[in-house]
Amino acid sequence: MRPRVLVAGIGNTFLSDDGFGVEVIKELEAADLPPWVQIADYGIAVTHLAYDLMGGYDTTILLDATPHGRPPGTLSLLEADTDDLTASASIDAHGLRPDAVFRLLNLLGGDAGRVLVVGCEPACLDGGIGLSPEVAAAVPAAVRAVTELAWGTSPELPLKESAEV
Repeated sequence: MRPRVLVAGIGNTFLSDDGFGVEVIKELEAADLPPWVQIADYGIAVTHLAYDLMGGYDTTILLDATPHGRPPGTLSLLEADTDDLTASASIDAHGLRPDAVFRLLNLLGGDAGRVLVVGCEPACLDGGIGLSPEVAAAVPAAVRAVTELAWGTSPELPLKESAEV
């Protein structure tokens, strides 16, 4: 059986570079992805992501703006450690934090499989529509990285062993 992969774009398009994940999803709609890959724009409705993950996936790839203090537009690939999240922690159904999504998923008995985050260092998270030039320039490389991950090859990005979501 072929693996099932969910690629989830998250972020608020009204907060400039926070819309990175949503913009990558738009570009992925025209990409050559394997048939076992589902892409979805969750925007700020990440609680829906938790419910969609209840169906179970072998791999979940999150696309999001991820501030780490690097130059704007820098892409990173992180493997999230969702086992360390405690189900007893409080869950805000309106929260936008991915850790709350995985706590809710664990509480409901779901499994996101291996969780990867393709992140982009934002230049601006202030109110406004549209990505900064640095982040917009990183979108094609993020599309290539997701496509390579979906086909089972390793993208040319910095890789950390694990990270909290």
